[in-house]
Formats: sequence, C-alpha cells, structure tokens
Amino acid sequence: MTKKIEHLPEKLVDTIINALKDLKAVDIVSVDLKEVSGAVCKYFVICNGTSNTHVSSLANNVQYETSDKLEEKAWKMEGHQNAQWILLDYANVVVHIFQKEYRDFYQLEQLWADAKITRIPDVL
Repeated sequence: MTKKIEHLPEKLVDTIINALKDLKAVDIVSVDLKEVSGAVCKYFVICNGTSNTHVSSLANNVQYETSDKLEEKAWKMEGHQNAQWILLDYANVVVHIFQKEYRDFYQLEQLWADAKITRIPDVL
C-alpha cells in the first residue's frame, strides 16, 4: 500500500500557478489568507482566461498538473458547464478561473483586501 505524501499548501500554489502560466492565464494572483480570520482556506489563486475554451483549458491543466506532480485532486469542482467561472477546491487552496467580465464583477481580490496579495507577471 502506497502512502500519500502530504504537501505544503505553498507547493500546491506553486504548481497551480505554473500550470496556469503554461497556458497563458491572464492576471494571476495568489491571495494569502492564513492571517485573515474567518477565511475559508489558506490561499486563493485567481486568474482569468480569454474565452470559455481558454477558461476550461486552464482548469483542466491545473487538474492534470496537480494530479501528475503532487498526486492531488480537487475535492470539489464547479462551473465547467458554462466555463465563465470555474472553481477548483483543494481544501487549503481554492482556484478561481474567470472570464474577465465575471472577475471584474465579483472582485474577489477586493473582498479579501486585508490579505497578502501577490501578482504574478503575465507570460508573453
């Protein structure tokens, strides 16, 4: 029987960000919620894609890379049907992949403005 290796949330965040960068996600941010009382997890990773297909491809690549490199699977997934906002819940890390107009509307970064927000440079 193989024992599953527990990974630090930071390793999961790095793997997720790299998977998003591989497919040219736009405006990636990491939101560190560890010091925020009432936070539902330790990190949010937020980005947007340029179309339904791009958003869906980003989510699929995150799922593939986290499974392949860390043997981690999302506990819950929402939004694949319309691919306007896909959520991947890894318990300590929640990934939000939006189309730009939905990201602008919900403004998750502003809701958690007291958290440490790290912006990841776009891949050109």
